[in-house]
Amino acid sequence: MPTRLLLFLCLIGHVFAKEPPDVDCLVVHFEYVACSWNKQGPPEVNYTFSSGFNEKELKNCTTYVSQNNTITGCNQTYEGLKSKKFITFFTRLAHGNKPFQMHHFLKDKVLLFPPTNLTVQNGSDFNLWFYWNQTSTNCVDSEVRYRNNNNKWAVSAVSTGRQKYCINLPSSISRYELQVRSRIASICGESSFWSDWSEPAVWGSNNSTVTNQINPPLPVWMPLLYTVGAFIFILVVVLMLHHERVRFISISVVPKPSLALYDIEDWLQFSKGLKGNFKTNYNEHACPVREYCHVSQSDNESSDSSDSSTFSVTTDQTDCSVSTPLSNSEDGSSSCSSSSSVFVPPQEEQQQDSV
Repeated sequence: MPTRLLLFLCLIGHVFAKEPPDVDCLVVHFEYVACSWNKQGPPEVNYTFSSGFNEKELKNCTTYVSQNNTITGCNQTYEGLKSKKFITFFTRLAHGNKPFQMHHFLKDKVLLFPPTNLTVQNGSDFNLWFYWNQTSTNCVDSEVRYRNNNNKWAVSAVSTGRQKYCINLPSSISRYELQVRSRIASICGESSFWSDWSEPAVWGSNNSTVTNQINPPLPVWMPLLYTVGAFIFILVVVLMLHHERVRFISISVVPKPSLALYDIEDWLQFSKGLKGNFKTNYNEHACPVREYCHVSQSDNESSDSSDSSTFSVTTDQTDCSVSTPLSNSEDGSSSCSSSSSVFVPPQEEQQQDSV
């Protein structure tokens, strides 16, 4: 009977015995292997962990990761992880005298750090160029995401080994933000894990490069400084006007020349006395022009004998007349009737009227 009871308890204990947690391992940036066993939740007991690429020479963990005073993982450094990731990795959890051993394949379980030194430059080709740094250049795939003016992210893949990205002909009034993440490329054993996104690089409307741009708050004293400056400026202008250091003189706008005639008095400001001198007066004395006629002496004597009471005067042209000499031909003497005039004294004219 006691033997049967002991056998029954052993069978029940084996059935209800809890299995050890699964161990997950990841190569982090080819610097160390991070293993954890809290995927199903925190373990009930603290396990002792050892690992290595040689099953017979496992290395005890030197850096444990704990959560709420319970060991949940281990970070163990190894040399030559870039080549060793293709080798089977062994782990062992132990609690008391019960070890639990597993093996892992780390080729597709490599996690890189986010790219660093992300910068942006407006190139000579008027395109926007983003540059970054990442280890193992020839074995890294990169992926960028960018957005314009805080709109939705646009994701774009970058060729293997390429560590720059171009945005063609960016708008000078827009704000561009870009981030990058990386993973091991297929030519070096493609990884299933992308790195975290890098810090954003921002190119704004003022064509400046800013990383993690934060608008600083306006100092409290700035509004006061603006107010005092405006008051001092107004005070200086008032004092200069008072002491006639500054004088405002209004000048009439000169009309635009055109074919239409404008009166100069409409836009020139003259005094009344001076304005009178600009009265338009185009009246001038007439200047009669006569031809000079030659009167013979015999004609003068006959006219004197026929009328002794008449005083005849042969006049030449006026001061403005133009003298035209004629030849001594008969034609010249016959055409001078209009160039002579007779002057009759007023007394004789009254006697003639009475007769």
